[in-house]
Amino acid sequence: MDMFIEKIVKRKKSAADILLIALIILVCVVASYFLFLYIPTFSSLFVVLLIYAGYYLISIRNVEFEYAVTNGDIDIDTIINQRKRKRLFSGNVKDFEVMARVKSDKYTTHIRECKNVKDFTSHDEKADVWFIYLNQGEPSVILFEPDSKMVDTLFTFAPRVVHRN
Repeated sequence: MDMFIEKIVKRKKSAADILLIALIILVCVVASYFLFLYIPTFSSLFVVLLIYAGYYLISIRNVEFEYAVTNGDIDIDTIINQRKRKRLFSGNVKDFEVMARVKSDKYTTHIRECKNVKDFTSHDEKADVWFIYLNQGEPSVILFEPDSKMVDTLFTFAPRVVHRN
């Protein structure tokens, strides 16, 4: 019997995201003012294009991650503004070196200092963040937020790799 579990995690906006959104709005307002002031004939068309560009730049800051576990395989996709989907990671639990909570003793200094870290989390301080350590050519760490069913499913396929406590 195939096991399929999925979870969607919405990334929280950081202070940098909020600052960038405010900057985009400010640039759109100031540019619209100067367009009306210096190019009154075509300013309406340019302002509409400018507002659309501002809306697009703000909307791509809405990021979600979808985790899908099918038997021993895990896929992580990003969804931008609920429109565009892109596969970020795909792997089998048997190819992992270690999978455990970030707050566990398995998150050693060696893993913590890895240069290739991919963060697919919500950036919520209260979230239960896990890591996957891969060493296929180049060492990699993947941070994500699975639920308990996903962890249990992956544990059944590779109990020596997945550390649940």
